[in-house]
Amino acid sequence: MTIKKVIKGSGYTAVNPDEVQFLENILVVINQAGKIERIVTPNEADYDDVLTAAPEVIELAPHQYLLPGFIDTHIHAPQWPNAGLALDRPLYQWLNDYTFPLEAKYQDLDFSRAVYDDLTKTLVSLGTTTAVYFGTIYPESNLVLAEMCDKNGQRSLIGQVSMDDPELNPEYYRDESAAASVAKAETFIKKLLAKNQEFTIPQTPVITPRFLPSCTLPALKGLGQLAKQYQLPIQSHCSESDWENNYALEKYGKRDTTVLAEAGLLNEHSIMAHGTLLNDEDFSKYQKAQASIAHCPISNVYFGDGILPVKRILQHQVNVGLGTDISGGYSPSLYDNMKQTILSSQQLQSGVDTRIATEKRGVANSRVSAKTAFYLATVGGAKATNLKIGEIKPGCFADLQVVEIKPKPYQPQSSDDNFESLIYNTNENNIKAVYVGGKQVK
Repeated sequence: MTIKKVIKGSGYTAVNPDEVQFLENILVVINQAGKIERIVTPNEADYDDVLTAAPEVIELAPHQYLLPGFIDTHIHAPQWPNAGLALDRPLYQWLNDYTFPLEAKYQDLDFSRAVYDDLTKTLVSLGTTTAVYFGTIYPESNLVLAEMCDKNGQRSLIGQVSMDDPELNPEYYRDESAAASVAKAETFIKKLLAKNQEFTIPQTPVITPRFLPSCTLPALKGLGQLAKQYQLPIQSHCSESDWENNYALEKYGKRDTTVLAEAGLLNEHSIMAHGTLLNDEDFSKYQKAQASIAHCPISNVYFGDGILPVKRILQHQVNVGLGTDISGGYSPSLYDNMKQTILSSQQLQSGVDTRIATEKRGVANSRVSAKTAFYLATVGGAKATNLKIGEIKPGCFADLQVVEIKPKPYQPQSSDDNFESLIYNTNENNIKAVYVGGKQVK
């Protein structure tokens, strides 16, 4: 394979939920396919020869570090204009008064184009090189989202949202029937797969039942069959809140997880958002199905009715990625969501009601580290999407970000100290360059 470019510098990549590897003065060799062909360390005999032979060398400046691009495993693209609005309202009211009226505007493709152009540019500028999107019920608008992802250099998985239940969906914003819902999903799949012939970055269609309260059982089962037919990823919400969790129990006499599994929607290609009300029996089903959970820590503060026990879930051998859940979450930055992951886990461990005795109010062994949060934003997201991304290693796409953090006077400067500083202090201004498939997009 022909070398296209080499990036020279130091960086960090997650090895497992508890370990991050520091890669010092490496050469990241990127091939014509946009993948990392090789990582060359300074002690290798041909280090200088690789530098000399490379047609393009990008050398990081002092205090700049190379990180994998982040993967946002749960984001509602049409809700971008509402980010930060009405987060004090109950979930059902927030959906009906703010979310559904906004999403209905995306019949206007010019409106779609303007919002999605801004959203994808913003995410790329924040180091998010891949996003798993909920779209709307309008296939043509979702195709515009795919066009904007390709235009602005972002890898994406995009869902045609399915919602057909007349009881809980507004008349102005729902599919006409279960059959219509499944047919629209298939139309979108076919059109996006065809459009991929024009794109630089292939975009992936995703089977997307909004959540159980929005979909009838025939629609869920039809979407499960569609996922199997096309071998596509699946996304939805699962046990996000007391309201949603109780809805499944009251309507079906079963938990969310069980209903989704019986409809053919829980497998190794599934990404289920939130899960704050999942229990150990659910976790066992996730582990057996090899399904992933999209942890959305900022959103969960407002709508989750609980804190996701990330550490316990990982101990169940269930994969966890990280999501912003715009606009249930107010920030499009996965840096902000990594920090909230850590903060929420500390609250879970310490407990929050000081009227309860210290030894009783918290959940022991719940705190996660910055290394774990970074793992969720990179490797966890890569496993959720089943894409070769999220790591600085041969065989992965060169989806990368260059972050500059200058240490404060007298600040310790070990590799671990610098890593912690990156996670806690990075904002958009610190992200100096972003690459997707080896091509610079910021």
